[in-house]
Amino acid sequence: MAAEAEVLDELRRLRARVPQLTGALAASVDGLVLAQDTPGVEPEGVAALTAAVLGVAVRMTDATGQGDFRELLVRGEHGYVATYAAGSSTVLTLLAQDRVNVGRLHLEGRRAGTRIGELVDAAAARAAEPPLKTTPKTASKDTPKTTAGPAPTRTRTTRTVRATARPTPNTATTSES
Repeated sequence: MAAEAEVLDELRRLRARVPQLTGALAASVDGLVLAQDTPGVEPEGVAALTAAVLGVAVRMTDATGQGDFRELLVRGEHGYVATYAAGSSTVLTLLAQDRVNVGRLHLEGRRAGTRIGELVDAAAARAAEPPLKTTPKTASKDTPKTTAGPAPTRTRTTRTVRATARPTPNTATTSES
């Protein structure tokens, strides 16, 4: 994926802004890891579990009329797992210590989710654009191969021609354009 390095940079900046984070992972809604900074945790397993819990969370918001999924917070004995929507096909999962400021976690997680969503969605849009149509030039066997640069472009210029001969009484000087 083209945006992987940028997403990883965003994850690292997020971990620098919230020191109590112990891991950060961006994954597709299908559970495929896009980028991760999760030392000591198996990222593929976390991504797969995120996809599973996301399915339940989406069904819950639908069933209760709460609209589209935005975020999910799970608190365990040793800390938090927070999952945020990140664009149209990505989720951000954060692992945090129990002493994290949950308000700060949400603030930074939402911002990072928005930024990661923009990066991933932009990369997907670029990948979906059709390539420029070019007609390959085919050379015959007799055409020598050259390595010169592109052919010079021709510009159209307007030329004014003035009559230099003396006009005869029946003709007038003309200009062509």
